[in-house]
Amino acid sequence: MYKIIIPLFIWMACSFAASSQVITGADRTNEYLPLLKGKRVALLVNQTATIGHTHLVDSLLKRGIHIQKIFSPEHGFRGKADAGEKVGNSKDARTGLTIVSLYGKHRKADATDLQDVDILVFDIQDVGTRFYTYISSLQELMEAAAENKKPLIVLDRPNPNGHYVDGPILDTTFRSFVGMQPIPIVHGMTVGEYACMLNGEKMLKNGVHCQLTVIHCQHYDHHTFYLLPISPSPNLPNMASIYLYPSTCLFEGTALSLGRGTDLPFQVFGSPLLPKDLFSFTPHSTEGAKNPPLKDTTCYGYNLTGTPEQVRAEMDGRVQLKWLIQAYKLFPDKEKFFIPYFKKLAGNAILQEQIKKGLSEEEIRKSWEPGLTKFKTTRKKYLLYAE
Repeated sequence: MYKIIIPLFIWMACSFAASSQVITGADRTNEYLPLLKGKRVALLVNQTATIGHTHLVDSLLKRGIHIQKIFSPEHGFRGKADAGEKVGNSKDARTGLTIVSLYGKHRKADATDLQDVDILVFDIQDVGTRFYTYISSLQELMEAAAENKKPLIVLDRPNPNGHYVDGPILDTTFRSFVGMQPIPIVHGMTVGEYACMLNGEKMLKNGVHCQLTVIHCQHYDHHTFYLLPISPSPNLPNMASIYLYPSTCLFEGTALSLGRGTDLPFQVFGSPLLPKDLFSFTPHSTEGAKNPPLKDTTCYGYNLTGTPEQVRAEMDGRVQLKWLIQAYKLFPDKEKFFIPYFKKLAGNAILQEQIKKGLSEEEIRKSWEPGLTKFKTTRKKYLLYAE
């Protein structure tokens, strides 16, 4: 178990150095500015949509592009809201532009939202998991674009977890906003590749087809060690959290804390009911975690954090179940370990039962193989970058 905390300034310095080698879709303005000239543009973006150190919105306005409105995903345009927190419509203080929230009850742009729009742009940094909701927002934007005959440009960005594919395939009985398609927990695709698959496999609602343009990244492949220059959401503050997230997010479907409300979200897990000789931490109300699970309660458990290189190596290109299995074994009241949300995150009812029955990690993983093999075959058709 790692117990090395990465100072934020070191992570940011490393991030900038690594990111400078990759040219994102947003950086390649010559490829998409001609498509926006003279058009009324709407963008689905958050704080990660940047060209260098400047937000995409500001960059486009300086280049004379007419931005009609901004759509925002979970966590809002500036990326400050809690997970699941309702964010209403507003105006951007800097530009005066209207911001329409596409999270909560109004998740999908409708005809009224799009009646004064000619073209749509999507630019959000994803982290490559089924339950991270930005790909769900992408899907619903594609559907809205198709239904209202609006072209969509996706400005692609690297997937920091794009070097592997793993986890159980979603059983569509458990479809939700944290899992809309029968894909594994870790899909190994950029948002541009994923958008191409949604179109190509007719996965959009009613089989509609979106008029899609993907602006590719340059100097990127699926094994590029890409460190994000900007945190993609409040509780993924560093690369350790991003690499651990595909595995530790499953703890959100249990009675344990996974560190929301601490300096190490998704990097620690624990409960007041676990042995008191383990690593201890106490969640408190913080920005992005105003009312975290087990708030103001001392929890005992494990600290998994480390340097980006250490944690990526520890993950070993797999969804790690060992921590979840260990926590279940140590938890005294087995009937209260899982909460209903676990099945939505797992994408099935099977994983919970497998852990309850005491199956080993390898036995559970074998049950994933048929679905993963099928998905990998489909995925391969839409890859834009070398594996």
